[in-house]
Amino acid sequence: MRRLGAAYRSAVADLALARRRFAGDPVLGRLEQLVDRSRHTVYTSATEHGALLHFFTTGYWRRIAERPRPLAVAALLLFGPTLLAGFWAWRDPGPASGLVPAQYRTVTEPRDPGVDLGIAADREAALAGQVLTNNLRVAMLAFAGGILASLGTALVLIQNGVLLGAVAGLSIGAGNGRTLFELITAHGILEMSCIVVAGAAGLRVGWALVDPGYRPRGDALRDEARVAIQLVLGTAVWLVVAGIVEGFVTPAGLGLPAALAIGASLGALFWALVLWRGRSAGPA
Repeated sequence: MRRLGAAYRSAVADLALARRRFAGDPVLGRLEQLVDRSRHTVYTSATEHGALLHFFTTGYWRRIAERPRPLAVAALLLFGPTLLAGFWAWRDPGPASGLVPAQYRTVTEPRDPGVDLGIAADREAALAGQVLTNNLRVAMLAFAGGILASLGTALVLIQNGVLLGAVAGLSIGAGNGRTLFELITAHGILEMSCIVVAGAAGLRVGWALVDPGYRPRGDALRDEARVAIQLVLGTAVWLVVAGIVEGFVTPAGLGLPAALAIGASLGALFWALVLWRGRSAGPA
């Protein structure tokens, strides 16, 4: 038992050194798995309640922060097409309007900013449920697309980015840019953050098939899928928050400053938790 504790602490120290000096070495992934798995053997197992609490307060955020590269790629796949499609729709609204689904074309219609949409309370609840369902669907598609060697995930991210950019470009071109940002900012920053995390989860699964490293592809896929499912489950909680904001806060017509404040606060809270709670724990 003494040797087990000493070997675990030594492995953790080796892992810290390897992360600093050999970040690109494939052995690093194997060492991370060994340390992660052996921790449950070395230390007393937590109760189910404690494990669940630990996951939502620490484990989920560490899963996000431990792989910054898939996060960056997912963000690029989402926001790159958003900017390109937005510029195209702004400069050439005719063809762009044909790309946008009919329910989104109302962004070109005039509307006074800062005005309550007049949605009844029961309709707001139904709207929140519809928004939540759609957000979860997009997140699950982004995750599940990873099984196609990340191509499915990339397609989902690009498709949503093009749709968002086209709607924004049409709205700005029609003079409704302020109104659009008032309607999407309160929930949109957190919602886009969640989609990026779900996309990163799918990319991790897909990359395990493309480059499994030292492991057989089946083992690599199983390991990364386990992590990806944790990311999706944790992200679903935050998508609930975004859906509630979109269903109840956005229709209230609070105005652009209030929408910006709410959206920026939620987005800052999410990524602050990634930076704070996502830091890897050192040796005990």
